Amino acid sequence: MEKVRVRFAPSPTGYLHIGGARTALFNWLFAKKHNGKFILRIEDTDTERLKEDSVGQILSSLKWLGIDWDEGPEKGGDFGPYFQSQRQRIYTKAAQTLIQENKAYHCFCSMEEIEEERQKQLQAGTPFRYNRKCRNLSSEEVRNRLKQGLSSVIRLKVQDTGQVLVEDIIRGTVNFKLEQLDDFIIMKSNGSPAYNFACVVDDNAMQISHVIRAEEHLSNTPKQCLIYRALGYETPLFAHLSMILAPDRSKLSKRHGATAVGEFQKMGCLPEALVNYLTLLGWSPPEAQSELITPDQTIPSFSLERVSKTAAVYDVQKLIWLNGQYMTTYDLDSLTRRAIPFFIQVGLISNSEAEEKQAYIRGVVSVVKERVRTLVELAEASRYFFQEIVSYDEKGLEKYFLKQDGVELLLSKGSEWLNTLDHFDKESIESAYRQLMDELKIKGGIIIHPMRLALTGRTASPGLFEVMAILGKRKCIERLDKAIDFIQKKFDK
Repeated sequence: MEKVRVRFAPSPTGYLHIGGARTALFNWLFAKKHNGKFILRIEDTDTERLKEDSVGQILSSLKWLGIDWDEGPEKGGDFGPYFQSQRQRIYTKAAQTLIQENKAYHCFCSMEEIEEERQKQLQAGTPFRYNRKCRNLSSEEVRNRLKQGLSSVIRLKVQDTGQVLVEDIIRGTVNFKLEQLDDFIIMKSNGSPAYNFACVVDDNAMQISHVIRAEEHLSNTPKQCLIYRALGYETPLFAHLSMILAPDRSKLSKRHGATAVGEFQKMGCLPEALVNYLTLLGWSPPEAQSELITPDQTIPSFSLERVSKTAAVYDVQKLIWLNGQYMTTYDLDSLTRRAIPFFIQVGLISNSEAEEKQAYIRGVVSVVKERVRTLVELAEASRYFFQEIVSYDEKGLEKYFLKQDGVELLLSKGSEWLNTLDHFDKESIESAYRQLMDELKIKGGIIIHPMRLALTGRTASPGLFEVMAILGKRKCIERLDKAIDFIQKKFDK
């Protein structure tokens, strides 16, 4: 295979969408597989739709996902600039070359004339095609109109009949008839390039070997192929990725939940889990294996031929499940670092406390992580480690504090035994309580359930003895005494 150079070319009109993230990922995986280059290019010529800081959001999302680029913004390269807004001279020169070779021409038709012609063809029941009114203007007439300052676009000359065959790695041969096209615009009246023109000029200049992009761009491909031919460029290989649909198989939109990478980050997803999910969204490994698959495992077997032609269905529940699997096996120190911003966000710690409490937070994360699926859930499930108990679960109150006989005595005994411990670790606490259970001749649940409610305010938590070890002796005794006082006041005992 020739030297592989692929690109991801987002338009900074919004945040990085899940579809764009998958496109970037597949390009990146393909480049890694073939020891090629992954180029990031920003297509920012559509000034009316640009959004402030969209570029920054796109770059940060790619970095968060671990998708690094070899050339592009912040890195440079031999084929820059990597912002289309900085490449105007290149587009102008290419367009002028086509005019000089009689392959393109200035069109002076006004918007009103174009609309009038559109309505005529619509009434005649035919799809709109530009009527080529300006195609055969003499060179002198064109010069005169330009001297007068008349506004014009530049159109590519397209044959009346024929076809464009697009060889797509995923879809095979796709045939487009020239009768479906007209002399389309390659340069706008304000001098900026049309999308298809800029795309072709840049892909050639940056020596792109494979264009891997979303299915929605397939309809642009015949126009781009015609531009490649007109400019005498070599046409790259194409691969159009299938669409991503919502669970109801409609077009994916915000009404179906999170769709931007930043939203998944705010939900508390781990980047590795999202990358894993995107990898399997339309691509399948060559052999059955665990659904948990890393880029290092994917790269050796990644191929475009294994990308599905049919639309992939977005399932956020599958993503959350995957994320939960990653939470349990994630490196504890890394998970702690990722969790801290969420602990701060919900008010469990302050920014200034993050460093001094890191060891404590690490302990909390170690016992809670296997019971949650996201970092948001992790922070919520950890509240009682940082905040005082202000209420008890209603069902637990009824079952363990109100209806269980002798609960005050059990909590009191538990507090006394904790006071005798010199070493306050999980093993020591568990050993002491096993002895207490033997002495009182009771089953573990009789004391463990009310103890859990007293210490956490909840009926479910990680292992009680692990929780107690993290809370520490003083805090445990304080909460047991508080629960006893609550029971006495609540139930007049």
